[in-house]
Amino acid sequence: MNHVVVVGAGLAGVRSVEALRAHGFGGTITLLGEEAHRPYDRPPLSKSVLLGETDSTVVDSDLDALEVDFRASVVAKGLREGVVETTEGELAYDGLVIATGSRPIRLRGDGPQHVLRTIDDALELRALLTGGAKVAVIGAGWIGAEVTTAARKAGCEVTVVETADVPLSAALGPVGAHTVAWYGQAGVDLRLGTAVASVDQGGLTLADGSLVEADVVVTGVGVRPAVEWLAGSGLELDNGVVTDEHLRTSLPNVVAVGDCAAWWSRRYGRRLRVEHWDTALGAPDVAVATLLGDEAVYDPVPYFWSEQFGHMVQYAGDHDGGRLVMRGDPATDTRWGVCWVTGDDRLTAVLAVNRPRDLVQGRRLIERGQRLDVDRLADPAVALRDCTAA
Repeated sequence: MNHVVVVGAGLAGVRSVEALRAHGFGGTITLLGEEAHRPYDRPPLSKSVLLGETDSTVVDSDLDALEVDFRASVVAKGLREGVVETTEGELAYDGLVIATGSRPIRLRGDGPQHVLRTIDDALELRALLTGGAKVAVIGAGWIGAEVTTAARKAGCEVTVVETADVPLSAALGPVGAHTVAWYGQAGVDLRLGTAVASVDQGGLTLADGSLVEADVVVTGVGVRPAVEWLAGSGLELDNGVVTDEHLRTSLPNVVAVGDCAAWWSRRYGRRLRVEHWDTALGAPDVAVATLLGDEAVYDPVPYFWSEQFGHMVQYAGDHDGGRLVMRGDPATDTRWGVCWVTGDDRLTAVLAVNRPRDLVQGRRLIERGQRLDVDRLADPAVALRDCTAA
């Protein structure tokens, strides 16, 4: 293998370049980036960038020292075996890393709507979040909550419209109901169980025909994997690029990482596609090892965090099918959490609100697969590490 092409210059892409060199690959590496910017981190966009605390989140990686041919503003248009078709012509490869990430979903309507995916998105939106501005946020998920937090800190009048009956419904299910009070305490008009018909000039038209006036509309209803350029390539696609537990795809010498990779989890016994920073950070080393002929396995405990309304919210694992155990009372304590356990009392996921130790200890328990004493687990005064069954 003499030439590896990495398509996508986000965190997963640049970490793939670093992993190639760390694993001793001495051949040519070409890194293609759709944006004009050098690789940068995305989580701070909805946090420190939107809050005005920083203007840049460039990844601390010396591309010159890595001897990588970085090509900014080059978009992949298609793939056939051994060749990536780009806006700058065809590029032959011996090995390929697909790290094209995801794209935010936009709603119908002819009114201006902002999304938050790139540094340019964040800087443009930040300039509009000024005191007195009327802001409509569509979606009360992770991004919607963080945008709302920044908008209120900037003195904006904020209305949040969410189709589900609780915030964070897609991520946490009914547990999201415990965050409703945060919106009221922040002075936000939260409208649950409300669908948007269209984004129009001057605001939103809701499904019932009513209007929400807004100077700024932010759409935060999720993303889709950016894999349209792979149509007709012969690569198996299903909610992203399908990979095995080694991050190997259905085509030879092609691996996938980050938001666009739908990988098989040995731990959870099903395919996962995780759109979080931790995945982009950890997956490239396994993918590169696989590409270079080693037998590495990607089987993490997924992890994510969010800062919203003055609360640190952290989540690890996957709670699908788990039994819910509360730790603390959200109605009376700002420090609370939730654990999800399997039928045989093993931890499968943990949510920690202002309880960082719970997150760290819970993630370790998930990794170890230890059986727990559920009665002790429900006592927030007992450290998670002390909840293992006798």
